[in-house]
Amino acid sequence: MQAYIRIPSSSGHSTPSPPHSPSVRSPRFRHTRSKRGRSVGPPPPPRTPAHHLAYVILSVLLRRQGIFLFAPLIYISGMLFYMGTVSFDVGPIITHRLAPGSVYRSPQLYSKVRPDMDADNSTADAILTIWKNSYKGGEWRPCVVNKSSEDALPDSNGYIYVEANGGLNQQRASICNAVAVAAYLNATLVVPNFHYHSIWRDPSKFSDIYDEDYFISTLQNEVRIVAEIPDYLMARYDHNMSNVYNFRIKAWSSIQYYKDNVLPRLLDEQVIRISPFANRLSFDAPLAVQRHRCLTNYEALRFSTPILTLGETLVARMRERSVSSGGKYVSVHLRFEADMVAFSCCVFDGGKQERLDMDAAREQGWRGKFTKPGRVIRPGAIRINGKCPLTPLEVGLMLRGMGFDRNTSIYLASGKIYDAERNMAPLFEMFPLLQTKDMLVSSEELAPYKNYSSRMAAIDYTVCLQSEVFVTTQGGNFPTFLMGHRRYLYGGHSKTIRPDKRKLAQLFDNPNVGWKTFKRHMLNIRSHSDSKGFELKRPNDSIYSFPCPDYKLVVSKAVVFTSAFSHVSLIHTSNREGNGLATNIRLALHR
Repeated sequence: MQAYIRIPSSSGHSTPSPPHSPSVRSPRFRHTRSKRGRSVGPPPPPRTPAHHLAYVILSVLLRRQGIFLFAPLIYISGMLFYMGTVSFDVGPIITHRLAPGSVYRSPQLYSKVRPDMDADNSTADAILTIWKNSYKGGEWRPCVVNKSSEDALPDSNGYIYVEANGGLNQQRASICNAVAVAAYLNATLVVPNFHYHSIWRDPSKFSDIYDEDYFISTLQNEVRIVAEIPDYLMARYDHNMSNVYNFRIKAWSSIQYYKDNVLPRLLDEQVIRISPFANRLSFDAPLAVQRHRCLTNYEALRFSTPILTLGETLVARMRERSVSSGGKYVSVHLRFEADMVAFSCCVFDGGKQERLDMDAAREQGWRGKFTKPGRVIRPGAIRINGKCPLTPLEVGLMLRGMGFDRNTSIYLASGKIYDAERNMAPLFEMFPLLQTKDMLVSSEELAPYKNYSSRMAAIDYTVCLQSEVFVTTQGGNFPTFLMGHRRYLYGGHSKTIRPDKRKLAQLFDNPNVGWKTFKRHMLNIRSHSDSKGFELKRPNDSIYSFPCPDYKLVVSKAVVFTSAFSHVSLIHTSNREGNGLATNIRLALHR
């Protein structure tokens, strides 16, 4: 038997082939049939130009792989092209919602609550019941003790000449500070000169506003004061004050700075000038300095006789018109003059005309200060922060909400109200008995003061000082001094309504609020003003706003009280005799 040989032989005979494998149908022809009686699948669709283009692009990309480096650039270019050709207006429009309190909507609020306000007569006696709080420690009383005339002042170290700039009460602060500095440096003070300013436009001198002789005589045992510098000294400077050395002092400098820097120069020169002098002395000062400030402000500064006479005439006429409330009236310090509205940069409801007027007022008063490159003014944010002056309409809404009815007598202390005919109309609707200087006196009586802003402010100061309620609507020196002066006169209570203007901005910007809700908020502000009437001075507070406890003594059941301002110790002993309380008070002067 021959073996099976796999290698073919050289004779040319081939080996038997292996058996055929069973027929297996290929997947690509699984659904096809033979030409004999079997159907064939549909032909592939023809290529479109888009398919052909895609095929060419892919071929190029696969063959030239470096082109992938430009893929991000191609993608960005395509997106920019797409965004430029497709409109997005069909999508949702997102609107910015204004912050509460950023828009002036008080006229809409007034229209909403006026019917209910006019029908509300539940608190007609507000002026008689507004002040309920009292100081728990007793009663504050002024403590003023001048030095004895027997104590001669030491020799003077020289003359100090100051220029008081600003309005009435900024000048008043400068006068008080000048007296305190001169007394501390043992210098002779020249009666302060008032600097003329383009805003106030008042050329008044010291004697036009204050009683100069009374000022000098009241302080004669405290500091030397003269009307002018002696000729022999002015001869050194050719009788020209501009030749006198002017000390440029930083704002809020300490009294020690004056001792270390001003006094040596004063001893050398014998005459020095300080201009400007507003806010040039820190509120945080030794007690001796504070004493001279208060003595000057509350005792030595008395308005000149013409101003005082006209002011008292206005007070008497206001009391005559307040018979129904026992002669008590409300005074309101309203700051809505054109310059105040312009300076605030707030937007009200005057439209295009208001915008043009305010732009002109800002340019006239501040010469491009508000149009500097890069300066951004946000009226909405200013209003939210409570920096916008209250309009006459808002003042009326606030007072009516606090319980003062339309029969309340109100004295309005203000300058010329911007667009007065339109803006004052709602206030007169709410308070028909409202009075101003021009309404209480004749034009002949007011003529000598008409063109002098500081003299007009002094008249307002006199009337507001003696009112039962004082309402301040904007910060500034006028309400600052008045609150302190009223605390001095009324047992430590300022009897002043100081509204939280941030809260007011929120309320006035809600025309949907009801009268009862609005009134509840106003009564809370009124109550808060009552409780804050008794405030004591903190270290950096103004002595002109907070004379307590430094310049006033409190009378109570305590044993010993000391007032370093007046250099007086008050020894208070209480002895009960039957049902009464006998009090022994011994005053001991400290030199």
